[in-house]
Order: sequence, then C-alpha cells, then structure tokens
Amino acid sequence: MNLDFNKSPLIVFWETTQACDLACRHCRAVAMPDPHPRELTTEEGKRLIDRIAEFEVAPILIYTGGDPLKRKDIYELVAYGVEKRLRVAMSPSGTPLVTKERLQRLRDVGLMRVSFSLDGSNRYIHDSFRGVKGSFEYTMNGIRWSREVGLTVQVNTTVTKWNYGDLENIAELLSKMEIVMWDVFFLVPTGRATLWDMISPSQFEEAFERLYELSMKYNFTIKTTAATHYRRFQIQQMERRGINITPESVKGAYMTARKGHPHHGFTTGVTDGRGIMFISKTGDIFPSGFLPIKTGNVREDDLIDVYQNHPVFRSLRDPDQLKGKCGKCSFKEICGGSRARAYGITGDYLAEEPYCIHTPEGFDFRESHAYKIERGIFPDGPAVKRAI
Repeated sequence: MNLDFNKSPLIVFWETTQACDLACRHCRAVAMPDPHPRELTTEEGKRLIDRIAEFEVAPILIYTGGDPLKRKDIYELVAYGVEKRLRVAMSPSGTPLVTKERLQRLRDVGLMRVSFSLDGSNRYIHDSFRGVKGSFEYTMNGIRWSREVGLTVQVNTTVTKWNYGDLENIAELLSKMEIVMWDVFFLVPTGRATLWDMISPSQFEEAFERLYELSMKYNFTIKTTAATHYRRFQIQQMERRGINITPESVKGAYMTARKGHPHHGFTTGVTDGRGIMFISKTGDIFPSGFLPIKTGNVREDDLIDVYQNHPVFRSLRDPDQLKGKCGKCSFKEICGGSRARAYGITGDYLAEEPYCIHTPEGFDFRESHAYKIERGIFPDGPAVKRAI
C-alpha cells in the first residue's frame, strides 16, 4: 500500500468509551466501570466517522476503549462506519459481555476484524494482568466464537517483565486457534503502566530474535506495536539469510509473504502520528493512544486539517527531525522508533528510541539512552518522574 502519510493515516483509533469491567495493571486508558460524562454521543460519533471517511485514502477504523461493547450504540456505529465504506475493526475486552450472539451481530452489521488481548498462556498470568478472575476464559471463548461466526481474529499481547518468558507458550497456544495475526505490543509507560513493568533494552533485542524465529514456525503473521525497531531487526535477519532487502527497497511499501519468510509483516514507517491517529473518548486528537500530546478536539477542530497540518503531526512525519542516534540511523524512515516511548522516558517525542540497542555507524553507543538505561540511569521524562 503506497499510502502518502502526509495526506492520510493508515489507521484511526477511536476510544469509544472509558467504561470497562477489567482493571488491567497496564491500561493506557485508565479505564473505569462507567462511561465518561463527556464521551462523544452517537451523533457526534457519526460526524467523526463522516470526516474519517473523507481522507484521500480511507483508513482502517478501529473501535477501542475501554470496552466498546459497553456502548449501547456500538452496533449502530459499526454499521455506520461500514456504510461509509471504511474497513472497521474492534478490540473488545475479555469479559462476560463477549458472547457468540454479540459477535454474530457485529459480523452481521459488517465488522471486518476483532482483536482480543491475551497476555499469558494460562489463566494465572493473564488474569493477574487483567485484574479480573475469569478474563482468560472469556478471551479464549471470544476468539473461538469469533472464528465460528466468520470474523477474522487478531490477538494482541503486551510484553512486560511479568510475561517476557511466556512468549513461546502464547505462540503455541495461538497456533491452535486460527488467528490471522499476533500483534506483540511492547509496553509504553503511560496510563497505569509503569517504568518498572518494562523489560530492558537488551531484552527488546532478545525478544525480537525470539519473535523472528516464531514467525518462521507458525502460520500467522507476527508484527509489533510500539517496537518499530523490530522492522530493522527483520531486515537485518533477512539480509543475513541472503534475501536482498534494504531500507530503500521497502520504503513506503507493505512487506509480507516474502519467499521463504511467509509470515513476516510490517508496514514501513508507520508509528505515532505517521500513519496513526487517535481520537479519545471525549474527542481529543492525539498522534497515538500512547503519546499524550493533545493536538485538537473533533468538537472544535477539523480532523483532517489537524492530521495534515498540526506542527506535532508534521514533525512526527519528518524523520530528519529525529534526534540522537535515531536521527543518524539508516533505518529511520522504516522504523523511526516509538515516539510515545521516547516522550515517556525523555519528555521529548523526537528523542531517540530509548530502548533500542542498535548503533548507527559513527555513533558512540555509550552516549545513547539505551546504554545508560541498561545501567540504571534514566532521563528525566514523565514516566521517570511518575515512577519516582
């Protein structure tokens, strides 16, 4: 997909509600049992969908939360998005609200894909993450029922210290479940997530190696979120195996189904504000759900104008503005690092990815944030201040 990210995002996330019956220890949304009093109404949601559909290339629209199933009008909103010719997906929570009947109804109104979060290969690990006993069972049922009603299924896993050793077990479990994608999210310290929940920079690289090996073993695509440097790792591994892949040859392209490597996939260059846009429960506009820099509100500002012209979005789409070793890296247009993690750790959304150990030619690794973090020396960013 040769999409011009200066004009249109690839994905728009809409946080339809803060309401959720889980109490996840790493929740970005800091979800609560009840809706926020100023959440977008049904009509405001439809106006938002109208504007999303007017991008030059219609993006994928993902209903998230909280738990979208907590909105009584969710079926109407899904149907409306489909009517506007958007590809619509949803990420419901693993709670008793997930029933085969509700999933069938979502399929009937045109939902394209459903994604469930699974943070452990057994109920003990997963339920401790989600803060509610039984969430593992609800999630497993939801995955199975989604397949039965004809929805394609994606599974999301958040990597933290607490499940870092469980990745292979999760992959083996998923191999029996007919999913199309495993999206492995590397924690960003925002919302309820803390600095101390994160794995180390060197463990990021070790996780990449493990995911790469798993991607050659199983028949579902493995991609990462908030770990764009996995793209750099993939390219390096392919080149070592004799596949002629360079940053230039994949710039701006969607890569998947490479010969001999059928289950590698990534969208090059997509990161916070560059191909991604996030709308909060109250209509606030952000470059992503994990980068809490407000750039407007859909009740007052034009969504397309904000994405195309707001200084924050424009700077996020300009790799030449990246600082530190990200600015010197030959992979900066494909990767660009997690701008959300850079902000959380350093306070500067254009700073180098602090959890990447790759060292560009001519750069002294000892000057990098990753080198210092490995030794317990952290910059003075928002997540660090919050942790102290």
